[in-house]
Amino acid sequence: MADYTIKIPFRNAAEGLALFGPGDAYLRLIEKETGAQLFSRDAELAAQGSKEQVESLQQLFEVLLELIRGGYSLSERDVMYALELARTMQADQLLDLFKGDIATTYKGKPIKVKTIGQKQYVTQIRKKDIVFGIGPAGTGKTYLAVVLAVVALKEGKVKRIVLTRPAVEAGESLGFLPGDLQEKVDPYLRPLYDALNDMMGPEAVAKALERGLIEVAPLAYMRGRTLEDSFVILDEAQNTTPEQMKMFLTRLGFGSKMVVTGDVTQIDLPRGKHSGLVEAERLLKGIPEIGFITFAETDVVRHALVQKIIMAYERGKDHQ
Repeated sequence: MADYTIKIPFRNAAEGLALFGPGDAYLRLIEKETGAQLFSRDAELAAQGSKEQVESLQQLFEVLLELIRGGYSLSERDVMYALELARTMQADQLLDLFKGDIATTYKGKPIKVKTIGQKQYVTQIRKKDIVFGIGPAGTGKTYLAVVLAVVALKEGKVKRIVLTRPAVEAGESLGFLPGDLQEKVDPYLRPLYDALNDMMGPEAVAKALERGLIEVAPLAYMRGRTLEDSFVILDEAQNTTPEQMKMFLTRLGFGSKMVVTGDVTQIDLPRGKHSGLVEAERLLKGIPEIGFITFAETDVVRHALVQKIIMAYERGKDHQ
């Protein structure tokens, strides 16, 4: 089979350094993952391999260079994700992805979507009143929901944020934890607080909690209420029962948004109890006003090794 070669020119040495990564790490990673041969000479990069390999590499390098030229600093995670997309000639979708920030942290750091799944999720939350974000840990589903809730509060689109989780967690019983209700619930809601602190800073979060602009409560406390002008987030929704899920969804009031997040592979309910998230997906998928976004392993934005661990567990489950 004939080998094909393509050449990618650089405008200057700095572009090459940014593309190759620290100690040429990105270059070696791309070589290892694709099996193509890469050579760098002066102000260009040459790639040699099969026709398919070099076509996907051409798209990959052109997209990565365009990102670099736009002032974006690449991480190993970005290179891996771009590589994954280039296999099916979809890497150009990344150019759109990194345009525009969805928010800024209280320290002034821009928050951007990092995967196509995240972009679809953010778009759905902006458009629809109820959105389900379902998928593995590390896909940013809770974090992005909190970010968008804070943006909506700051822009005056909602009057408050309500954060809730079912108190069923990895076989522990709330009754045995020391402390009052707030202290008992806090450890469960830590990820929600982390995202709030990033966006507003701990002092502003404490003030907003005092003034009731942000309410953090276990799911059981939602019964009998209608939540109007609120941005409501139900996290760890795989641990709701069908009754709890129905009770929660029917709390939706005027001017409100609901985001339901969960991972159907991490259900901690007692044996014989069905997950409200699984049932909601089955029953509500046909309602066009409700958004469903399913995140995949490629949407995991944690360390590259975390992604490999998740995929290994998934494969193990298939072989059981």
